[in-house]
Amino acid sequence: MPAPRKIQLLLQQTVARLSSSTLGRNTLWALGGYGVRLLIQAAYFIVIARCLGSGQYGGFVAATALTNIIAPFVGMGSGNLLIKNVAKNKSLFAEYWGNGLLVTLVSGIALVGFVILSSIALLPHTIPVFAILCISVSDLIIVKFVEMAAFAFQAFEMLSRNAHLNVLISSTRLVGIVALPLIFPHPAIHAWSGVYLAGSILAASISVVWVTICLGRPKLALDRIRGESFEGFKFSTGLSAQTIYNDIDKTMLARLGTLEATGIYSAAYRLIDVAFIPVRALLNAALPGFFRSGLEGIGGTLRYSRRLLIHILPYSLFAFAVLMFGAPLVPRILGPQYADVTEALRWLSVLPLLKTLHYFAADALTGAGYQGTRTTVQVGIAVFNVGFNVWIIPAYGWRGAAWSSIASDGLLAAILWFIAMRLLRRTRDSFQHTGLLAPETA
Repeated sequence: MPAPRKIQLLLQQTVARLSSSTLGRNTLWALGGYGVRLLIQAAYFIVIARCLGSGQYGGFVAATALTNIIAPFVGMGSGNLLIKNVAKNKSLFAEYWGNGLLVTLVSGIALVGFVILSSIALLPHTIPVFAILCISVSDLIIVKFVEMAAFAFQAFEMLSRNAHLNVLISSTRLVGIVALPLIFPHPAIHAWSGVYLAGSILAASISVVWVTICLGRPKLALDRIRGESFEGFKFSTGLSAQTIYNDIDKTMLARLGTLEATGIYSAAYRLIDVAFIPVRALLNAALPGFFRSGLEGIGGTLRYSRRLLIHILPYSLFAFAVLMFGAPLVPRILGPQYADVTEALRWLSVLPLLKTLHYFAADALTGAGYQGTRTTVQVGIAVFNVGFNVWIIPAYGWRGAAWSSIASDGLLAAILWFIAMRLLRRTRDSFQHTGLLAPETA
């Protein structure tokens, strides 16, 4: 049988197998949404990168990276709390939906001011304040409403609608980004930022109305906000730490290196994010399952995690090979000024594999009720990443940032799996000591 025919049959069998279960269907929907979003983002990524050049593009990315570090604190973990509680009890949706919208708005407004002040101290003065304002309002307030809508559908395992939201946010931005160069021949960074904000506002308006129509009106329960604020803070802190070791290197490159180096490194890292999309799709589809399997403790979530890893690890290895050997094609698409992206991408190509390993261990801890432990480890890795970058970026530029990312993700994977297995052994020992029957081994 010819090789193309074998590949076609394999794909058909894989899709049929996935479609036979709720998790599989949700993964396919998430993957489809991310895939279409990827194509749209690729289109406006190429337009922006070519029009701005590596210097101004580096400034644009540095501003978005700074807001991404702060963004997890918007909503104070409301989305995760919504999934955790609604996945177990659907009747709680209205209260968590209303609380999430309120906390998102209030915390978002407060943090926009913080980002503006921080940008003055951390970012080069060549990046316009107007651009930072537009990006921060978009990512810290407007886009967070889209994310809350996505969390709402995810709690009900309606990832087909999540897929539509993924496409929506990118589509609204694409329209403006493609139209802008047609109206203004040489738009600067502040024009791109304005279009970025306008597209986000349109997407957020549609998302909130859609969830309200499909799932119900929001309802406030302020006592829940007070009672669960610390747990929500742990979710936010963990997400922020995760963003720091993923994105702080871009902001630090802009400050300690050059905007050109930031543009090159960011372009390579964007492709790493693209390669990780299938894994992210599975993680999104599986999150309610992690919380349900957590009723059996760490053993239940580790069993669930390992079943999923068996299926997704081969893809991560395949992604590593494609990134490593396909890297020379990138400058042909982005232009000759991005020639160094080839080397950067090869250095970073191992990240999808490392991220796959640490995300599944992390979600196993979260599902079993060890979010505080996960957050502590993530904060430690974030501190390590920042300290390492302070030393290595001035000496080695974007190469130093790449080495720091590899070290951080590898160390995180090793520590999280060590802790998960240690907790599992402790659970077994506890059952044996009390003379009770231990749960099924992981």
